[in-house]
Amino acid sequence: MDQQKLIAAIKQMEDRLHRNDINMREEITGPILDAIFDENTILRKEIASGLTFDFYYRTKIARDFLLSEPDCPDHVWEPQTTKLLTIFSRQAKNVLIGGAYFGDQALLVAKELAGQEGTVHCFEPNKDQYNMLKHNAERNGLGNIKAWRLGLWKNEEGRMKLIGDDSFAHAELVTESLEEDPAVFSTTSIDTYVKEQEISKLDLILLDIEGLEQTVLQGAESQLDLPAEEAPHIIFEVHRHYVDWSNGLDQSDIVKYLQSFGYHIFALRDYNSNVDMAGKPVEIIPPDRVYLEGPPHGFNMIAVKNLSILDDPMIKLCYDVSPKLLTHKKIYLHQPTE
Repeated sequence: MDQQKLIAAIKQMEDRLHRNDINMREEITGPILDAIFDENTILRKEIASGLTFDFYYRTKIARDFLLSEPDCPDHVWEPQTTKLLTIFSRQAKNVLIGGAYFGDQALLVAKELAGQEGTVHCFEPNKDQYNMLKHNAERNGLGNIKAWRLGLWKNEEGRMKLIGDDSFAHAELVTESLEEDPAVFSTTSIDTYVKEQEISKLDLILLDIEGLEQTVLQGAESQLDLPAEEAPHIIFEVHRHYVDWSNGLDQSDIVKYLQSFGYHIFALRDYNSNVDMAGKPVEIIPPDRVYLEGPPHGFNMIAVKNLSILDDPMIKLCYDVSPKLLTHKKIYLHQPTE
């Protein structure tokens, strides 16, 4: 059976066997694909904009992208985050992405920025994914991506190593005894980078770096200090493993830190998957009105100084629901409000 027939058969199985409160993808169909492809399998898929991605079959990002519905989706991963990135990039010149992976978000941003001669500055310390990012940028003719195999941190003095598997790996500082390890990488701060690159201001920062978000933002104060009309919009991940929200998300350290610079913070409702959300607004929630119950989980948040960026018909404010959208949970807490 060729790949297209296999994917079609698995999607048909999911449709026929679907049951509420059972994650069919995680429990049944996903493991079937996992048994067929190994971590060194390189696959190729095109999205609606014409961008083509080559990628390793290593995490659920690859698996869910393969099983997308429709077959040619408008995104690779996290549909509402992708949509918001596009909205925020419309007038941008310089976008910085920490944790750029194989370009699942970076290529779409670069395509958006190409018309205004903008640049995407990408940081990806995983060697395989860094090389795939550069390959995908070249394959798609996107010369406005600057890729660096560096880690972002609060300064340029750290040496780090990824611990864990691929997109789920987190970076830890290493001891001198590991200095010769080829997996060890250097760091830089956002402040250092923009100074070296002679960038006066960043328009947008995206951080998906498994718990280092606040530390990296501590090395970006030259940007966070800018007035509302110039300060970058920020999209960043939080996860219960790294962020203490036991007293409320609005009382977490990273939210209070960004608020100290005058930022307004919101949680972003999204699927941690590839789900068709074409035409549906991006829903955001104030941090003091977020439903956080359930097992340890993560989601994206946004920080903006100038609230006018949110005056868009495709952005909707909502309250008392979870930022975690789930295909197998049909209760309103985990479903779009529309």
